[in-house]
Amino acid sequence: MNRHAVGITLVLAMLLLGAAGAEAETVAVFTKDQNSPIFAELRAGAVVEGNKLGVQVVNYVPSTADSVPEQNQLVEDAIKDKPDAIVFVPVDYTQAAGAVAKINAAHIPLINVNERLSGGNVVAYVGIDDVDLAKATGRYLLKAMGGKGNVVIVDGPPSNLTAQGRARGFRDAIKEFPNVKLLAGKAGDYTRAQGYQMMNGFLRSYPQIDGVMAANDPTAIGVVDSLKYYSRKALVVGINASKEVMDLLKSGAVIGSGDYDSFVQGCVGVEIAVRNLRKEQTPKQAMLKSMVVDRTNYAPFDQPPDKRQCPTLASVVGQ
Repeated sequence: MNRHAVGITLVLAMLLLGAAGAEAETVAVFTKDQNSPIFAELRAGAVVEGNKLGVQVVNYVPSTADSVPEQNQLVEDAIKDKPDAIVFVPVDYTQAAGAVAKINAAHIPLINVNERLSGGNVVAYVGIDDVDLAKATGRYLLKAMGGKGNVVIVDGPPSNLTAQGRARGFRDAIKEFPNVKLLAGKAGDYTRAQGYQMMNGFLRSYPQIDGVMAANDPTAIGVVDSLKYYSRKALVVGINASKEVMDLLKSGAVIGSGDYDSFVQGCVGVEIAVRNLRKEQTPKQAMLKSMVVDRTNYAPFDQPPDKRQCPTLASVVGQ
């Protein structure tokens, strides 16, 4: 394995499809950074699915978070290692054309996961509609508020495709509730520290805040920190349904989190890659259904990602 591949995880199993001793297919998985729980869960899903299907999964992760140049170098390294397929999350979908062109030129099947590429030849796209997910999460909050009151929104980075969809979905939900007033919405950076800082400003500016829509779970956790500091109360929702927010869901400090479920994205990306390699039918896209995780249904999410089970592709796309 090339020495430049960072954070590599190998899952080795022999295929039961040919003569004994047949060599397993290899699927290379690219994600954005090493520390994000979202992409750690995606990698875990890829590994769990690879183990189930008897393939070798190799994770390529930039050592510097969100580094386009490093991801480009890792793509070149992977091509030299000749994987049978690539599951690809672009660091920046607007700057991925060069890497995608090299993968296509090497005739390696490419499955695009998480953020949708703007071009290139892909076998399939696996993801979720961020607008619909945020709208469902926003509705959940507003219904919990009884359909009335004051809300604020802590958005994600304005240049981020996922954040753009969530910002729109939150505001679309508010339009459905005429007795809800949006006091303010400001862009953050998807971090706990920024969520805390932004909420501090909202609490100083507005004497009555009944609900908070946070663009992801770390932001929601920061919002909760701020509410505790100021001894204020408000209903809070986030997005990701990641392990890091489960204790707050159990306590009610966060009442719900939209299920972005990158674990399942990793599972489905690898299953499509393997089905394509084995000349089986595959969809052109697999869009996960929007749902909100709360105190009634959190249990499957409240465990280490590598202990979770992957759903079948058929259960996700109806094939």
